[in-house]
Amino acid sequence: MALDRKSGFCQSNSIFYSKRDPMILPPPNQHLDVTTFISSQPHRGKTAFVDAVTGRRLGFSELWLGVKRVAACLYSLGVRKGDVVIILSPNSILYPVVSLSVMSLGAVITTANPISTPGEIAKQMEDSLPVLAFTTCQLVSKLAAAASNGNLPKGVKIVGSLELMMENERSESRAKHRVNQDDTAALLYSSGTTGKSKGVMITHRNLIALVQTYRLRFGLEQRTVCTIPMCHVFSFGGFATSLIALGWTTMVLPKFEMSKLLSAMEAHRPTHLTLVPPMVVAMVNGAKEINSKYDVSSLHTVVAGGAPLSREVIEKFVKNYPNVKVLQGYGLTETTAIVATMFTKEETERYGSSGLLSPNVEAKIVDPETGRLLGVDQTGELWLRSPTVMKGYYKNEEATAETIDSEGWLKTGDLCYIDCEGFVFVVDRLKELIKCNGYQVAPAELEALLLAHPEIDDAAVIPIPDEKAGQYPMAYIVRKAGSNLSESEIMGFVAKQVSRYKKIRKVVFLAVSTIIISKNDCQTLTTLKPKIARLSHPGMTQSSKSLAVSITVIFIR
Repeated sequence: MALDRKSGFCQSNSIFYSKRDPMILPPPNQHLDVTTFISSQPHRGKTAFVDAVTGRRLGFSELWLGVKRVAACLYSLGVRKGDVVIILSPNSILYPVVSLSVMSLGAVITTANPISTPGEIAKQMEDSLPVLAFTTCQLVSKLAAAASNGNLPKGVKIVGSLELMMENERSESRAKHRVNQDDTAALLYSSGTTGKSKGVMITHRNLIALVQTYRLRFGLEQRTVCTIPMCHVFSFGGFATSLIALGWTTMVLPKFEMSKLLSAMEAHRPTHLTLVPPMVVAMVNGAKEINSKYDVSSLHTVVAGGAPLSREVIEKFVKNYPNVKVLQGYGLTETTAIVATMFTKEETERYGSSGLLSPNVEAKIVDPETGRLLGVDQTGELWLRSPTVMKGYYKNEEATAETIDSEGWLKTGDLCYIDCEGFVFVVDRLKELIKCNGYQVAPAELEALLLAHPEIDDAAVIPIPDEKAGQYPMAYIVRKAGSNLSESEIMGFVAKQVSRYKKIRKVVFLAVSTIIISKNDCQTLTTLKPKIARLSHPGMTQSSKSLAVSITVIFIR
């Protein structure tokens, strides 16, 4: 094999191979669930989680006892291998208890974003058909509203609390179903390469491989703060699974607030922070006040993901926090988060890069028009093959076949190149997703909402750049004849139906016969003859399923 050791590129097959030391994985035919794998990993850590608001601590022994007891309770409630359990909750030290308990049974955990609207949650429930839900007292009304939207005629039925489950000393034995590593462990929803949100089937082996990637990247028994929502793959894969295996102590904040994050840093002395770019920018902008009011000297590593950081932001951060290195990475929900990463301070100096391919990851750069395989420093669509690549999209064989080929290569939809030293650079997106504060926003979803307005004849949604958020959605609108619909009315119409990160921030009105938007480039407008092209996606309109079951609810707190 003609392999260039410097770039990792093989001339004979046009594949880029990871330059990292390979990770060790259990034999693929071994029956093993990710919870058992994580619990078997040796470390000397004592405290697993600390509630950064209340100070409550959850030791590793208490964590694993709780997982065992909650799993037993779930089994007694009828949860079995393959059943889906949904969790709707802000970050909590008990979030991992729920996730690990569900996965230990061979059941599937699906995570809902607490800031999602009832309509958005209803779509997820209609697709995943959960048999049971975990939520909080504050969010149960939203869950009930989602059940109503999803045609769940019996509503919700509250059966208990997680705290009581963790205290329940059940003596009866239960039959433990064999779990294969290729079984689905988690169902995380992503817009992928099209507008309709799809359930990404993440297997036990995917998560085990992620744990081993974290082990090679970070090592054992560090301290960190969790601010990113645990419903997101970036946080779920790190705080709710991988870092537990490494014996880390995680301080948990229910949501990101700079003042509370800084107070937690001063009180608990974390060594690492995992942030999305808007949080990094906030630390840069507030550096003078932060350094004068807070002791953040324990911090030596910031892990940034969700969107690229500019060279300017990185340089400003390092100038203001000279003892901290910023490790960037690249990944998708479909790759169980990270597939390219930075490990060392030297690697952080490759500005604009997402790092080197992660252990055991292979990549191709493919010309999106001809399908020709490209080489070093040539830009094309990034294809990936890795033990962290998803099993597929839930109940969507067509979308799976479009995304993963017969040889297991996942088409990312991102335009990238890999340089002569093996560093991955993300240039642009082939797909139309907007990245706002680390969240995915599908233009097609917003366009479908806009087209439902009685005074809108046509609509196109594109990203506009923003220093703090990365991107925001904006809309080009063709009003119906005689309409005086205003920008504020349109923004308000959308805001009532979507999460805040999906809100339209700017509206431009177009004449009926002028323009179609090129959504791959927010600066490009291409003139066509008759009128704005119809941009609605038929797949966005679905008839609701009638689910003649109740949603059983367990309160987390």
